Amino acid sequence: QVRLVESGGGLVQPGGSLRLSCAASGSFFSITTMGWYRQVPGKQRELVAAITTGVNTNYADSVKGRFTISRDNAKNTVYLQMNSLKPEDTAVYYCNVRARTRSYTPPSDYWGQGTQVTVSS
Repeated sequence: QVRLVESGGGLVQPGGSLRLSCAASGSFFSITTMGWYRQVPGKQRELVAAITTGVNTNYADSVKGRFTISRDNAKNTVYLQMNSLKPEDTAVYYCNVRARTRSYTPPSDYWGQGTQVTVSS
């Protein structure tokens, strides 16, 4: 199994910055894609940013130029640096990791518990 522990959420004023972290631990063979999603009440969870093992990245249009995703493979950790935050970025942010528990099994998705990000003056 893969356990994900998130940290870094909180309350910030518009224009401010936050950095989210998500560390993966447990028994797994390899991690492929790591990413961040967010969800607000009444809406579907949406992709914010993702990064592959080859460090190719993908961002939602709404965060391009403001958010940066990165990963430390030695620590099995993914980060989301969020700058120029806007009130519409307010949401619960979830870490997502796609991992294989064995070399011969297909990858599965694992989710963190979620961390609240609130952008308000």
